[in-house]
Amino acid sequence: MNFLSIVWDWNPELINIGGFGIRWYSLMFVAAFILGLRLMKKIYINDNIPVEKLDPLFMYVFVSMLIGMRLGDVFFYSWDYYQNHLLEIILPIKKQEGASALFGLLDGWKFTGFTGFASHGAAIAIPIAMYFYAKKHLQKPWLFILDRLGIMVALAGFFIRFGNFFNSEIYGKPTGSSFGVIFELAGETVPRHPTQLYEAFSYLVLFFSLWYFYWKTDKKNQTGFLFGLFMVVLWSLRFVIEFLKEAQVEGREDWVFNSLNTGQVLSIPLVLIGFWLMFRKTK
Repeated sequence: MNFLSIVWDWNPELINIGGFGIRWYSLMFVAAFILGLRLMKKIYINDNIPVEKLDPLFMYVFVSMLIGMRLGDVFFYSWDYYQNHLLEIILPIKKQEGASALFGLLDGWKFTGFTGFASHGAAIAIPIAMYFYAKKHLQKPWLFILDRLGIMVALAGFFIRFGNFFNSEIYGKPTGSSFGVIFELAGETVPRHPTQLYEAFSYLVLFFSLWYFYWKTDKKNQTGFLFGLFMVVLWSLRFVIEFLKEAQVEGREDWVFNSLNTGQVLSIPLVLIGFWLMFRKTK
């Protein structure tokens, strides 16, 4: 094997007890929230916001993110399947022929956990939740909290894409050379673009950039600028990297002009919203 390619066969489960497994992906989620809360605490102190208001922020973000990502996958990518399996939208189980009785009660069902998430769904759900959070807990403009939360979301994106790498999912097309990663556990035999890592490190750079703008410039006082910059850069990166990805859902790889896939189509309006937030006239 050429030394430029890497065979990735890492077990995605950190531990498995009695058929119930904890994945590295879940660990990445936990790390994102713990570190994000610590850094958000610094921002709240700097903005003279009582730190006890972080507890409801965590719940608003966590719940809206999970619901948004789940429904985003259901409606943007997998509705053809879920329209005939509605129960699987809200429960972490799947109908499977020959499966043993789940918990001794549900014959023919298998516990799988929630396996389908889409970041575009979170991009809709989290801002909606932040509107109610800002109104009830901060008494500040909606965009005030979005400017600051965008910094943490960029960091979370870094951890989540690393989790996708551990899961050997959302990988790229064959590189056509000896460079790349062979995702052996996914049944791949040729080097592919590790697009999860491309995105992960891009989001990490975005996080440090937003962190710099917040602490070292006065852009945090221009309401909507930081969130707009977050939207433009993150979804532009997503748009470009999508060209290297394998289609996640068959039949959704060529929606527009035989070249743009679902993720790219959904990214375009988010980029435009970001530009508007950055350059709109404010009082």
